[in-house]
Amino acid sequence: MDGRATAPAAGTVLNALATGRGAAFAIERTVTASVHLDGSDGVTGEVADAPGLGSDEDPDASLIERCVELAVARHGDGQGGTVRTESEVPLAAGLKSSSAAANAAVLATLDALGVVDDVDPLDACRLGVQAARDAGVTVTGAFDDASASMLGGLTVTDNAADELLARDEPSWDVLVWTPPRRAYSAAADVDRCRRIAPVAHLVADLALSGDYGVAMTVNGLAYAVALGFSAEPLMEALPHATGVSLSGTGPSVVAVGDRDDLAEVRSAWDRREGETWLTTTRATGAVPG
Repeated sequence: MDGRATAPAAGTVLNALATGRGAAFAIERTVTASVHLDGSDGVTGEVADAPGLGSDEDPDASLIERCVELAVARHGDGQGGTVRTESEVPLAAGLKSSSAAANAAVLATLDALGVVDDVDPLDACRLGVQAARDAGVTVTGAFDDASASMLGGLTVTDNAADELLARDEPSWDVLVWTPPRRAYSAAADVDRCRRIAPVAHLVADLALSGDYGVAMTVNGLAYAVALGFSAEPLMEALPHATGVSLSGTGPSVVAVGDRDDLAEVRSAWDRREGETWLTTTRATGAVPG
């Protein structure tokens, strides 16, 4: 029983750490999962490839293993097997690689079980969110990131209730700067982030009213301070981008807008250590097969 699925990464409009409400948008980089169910006991996972992954690094596969376990428990007969992911998305860079991996692993399992067309995408998404909580890779559950990856487009969510509040399909070019460091969401200082809750409530209102660019920028400046990142990359983007934000808990910074305008941002970010790359938003979400 074999299955396969691909899910996109995402960028941040609103980080959910302060209030439990978040917003994110899918981008054109993906994580692919392959699942083989063979009736054995337990699930073995492998994170096979990801940008920036050193040859001596062995990433924790507990998230994708838990995704398979939950999907089989809900929709199968307790089958064991293997799960393997390959990623175009750098790990622990704020680009929702964990949410994309979870979505891909869940859908690949449902594909292997032959039931993927019978399961509501948001219900499949919630299995991945629960797996992320069980594996301890998220503080909020990351339903905002996971829903954007699963559905495509831009989603606004209540992460405390795993509820979708709004979805839209903005069409942007997207510039990403990823410095050569990692930041794990589960290690973020939640108490410090909660101090900016009034700002986060404002950002949620802006996002729900469709003012995504301003929402992103306010979020980015507030969370850069709260999480101890420099705001200089955001300041460099402000004259040119529709919106710019620290993505997730960092360290990546994401700017959206017109490709020609983002070229001005790239000229500044290219002088920084790390990788700068251009992509687009993605209206379609995770897909099996």
